[in-house]
Amino acid sequence: MYIAQGYNGDIGLWKYLFLPLGFIGLMAVNYVMTINSPISVEDAMQQMISEWGSNLVLILALVPLAVGFFVVLGWTKLIHQQSITSLTTSRKKIDWKRIFFAFGLWGGVTILITAIDIYFSPDQYVLNFDIAKFLSLAVIAILLIPLQTSFEEYLFRGHMMQGLGIATGRRWIPLLVTSALFGVMHAANPEVEKLGMGIMVYYIGTGLFLGILTLMDEGLELALGFHAANNLITALLVTADWTAFQTNSIYKDISDPVMGYDVLVPIFVVFPLLLWFFGKKYKWTNWKDKLFGRVLTKEEFVASNDAESLMA
Repeated sequence: MYIAQGYNGDIGLWKYLFLPLGFIGLMAVNYVMTINSPISVEDAMQQMISEWGSNLVLILALVPLAVGFFVVLGWTKLIHQQSITSLTTSRKKIDWKRIFFAFGLWGGVTILITAIDIYFSPDQYVLNFDIAKFLSLAVIAILLIPLQTSFEEYLFRGHMMQGLGIATGRRWIPLLVTSALFGVMHAANPEVEKLGMGIMVYYIGTGLFLGILTLMDEGLELALGFHAANNLITALLVTADWTAFQTNSIYKDISDPVMGYDVLVPIFVVFPLLLWFFGKKYKWTNWKDKLFGRVLTKEEFVASNDAESLMA
């Protein structure tokens, strides 16, 4: 029922195309400028950080995406004439407990995995902790990173998922398309320049995981919580000279960046285990239909809502 929530708005193909095409266009321009730049992304970021400081560079990176979050919500409300609740979930109201549970779970797992890695590979990390700089980072990160991650979720797993699902009548098409586009969005990241295009497996795989979360749970709540925890906790815990978020974090990774098990294990081990766990906790059933079945027509959706109203 989540994709069909788009019927609650004023349907129009151009209304679903405008935001994605605009954002993809901006990402394409950014990527072209990056690959044609005379200096590497890493060197450019280091130059900016040396001149402005890492906190200001982080703000400049996050503010456009934070603004994008409000643009998506405003577009949904004013142009689609759709409620934010129906863009977020198929439930009658947004389930904040789901958001905070996913945030706490993945935040805890991230801290544990990082602590284990630091313990067994101490030579690959240096303590980077400066209380004054860290507190400034914490304020910036807590205020802006959840807006950044929520923008990506509402655009890809919300706006685009509902639009593509309604247009094609199938669930697997928006799942695969939004996952691929989510990965492509990160193509200009310094990690890609440093590790090569193989890192795209991680980005696309993460998009696929978040898309499955959304379709199986019939809402964005778990994806919102997971994504916010992933970016926020990482920004506060560990930084490196070759990552998109170069922050005044607690630790700094000084190891040579290589494509290794740490890229593949989350996609092929950790994420499937999380899907199994969430499935057990929230009693997910009918996986095949929810991931590969068809989307209700508008008439079926209206009839279903009418039937629920009569039963209530």
